[in-house]
Amino acid sequence: MNGVSRKIIAVDMDEVIADALSEHLHRYNRDFGTKVTTKDLHGKWLWDYVPADHQNALMQYMLSEDFFSCLEVMPHAQRVLAKLQTRYDIFIASAAMEVPSSFNAKYRWLAEHFSFIPSSRVVFCGDKSILQADYLIDDNPRQLRLFRGEGIMFTSPANVFVTGFKRVNDWLDVEKMFLE
Repeated sequence: MNGVSRKIIAVDMDEVIADALSEHLHRYNRDFGTKVTTKDLHGKWLWDYVPADHQNALMQYMLSEDFFSCLEVMPHAQRVLAKLQTRYDIFIASAAMEVPSSFNAKYRWLAEHFSFIPSSRVVFCGDKSILQADYLIDDNPRQLRLFRGEGIMFTSPANVFVTGFKRVNDWLDVEKMFLE
């Protein structure tokens, strides 16, 4: 390069590049005979929506060997991240410490779907305040509040009413924000 340092963008996994909510809803509806949709969760976290006696099932889904391996990629995430890499240093930053058994599955998922991001640019952590990036794209307001750079809220059903951050609704919005 010409000596100019590139800005760093850290990107969360679940609900930003990996559609964990759809898999949670699929398993929950299958196991409990319900028809919960993302519209039902408008402004609510799934954990706050389901009855207390179903909370353990949600955790068991994430602890299962296949949960993270079968997640769908968020639309346009691969193409936009590949383009972003031409101008920015991209890191994937997952709060995987919340479910430590997910490390291997998340790592394999990233290798399969985002092989263009080197493993040296994957950060599994708990508290994202440790990240030394310019931007963090995340759906979790708690992580954005902890982060020291500029937090960018990636819209999910649970965070629609959260304010105080720049917001992107999808990867097309990310593309406009950083590449246009």
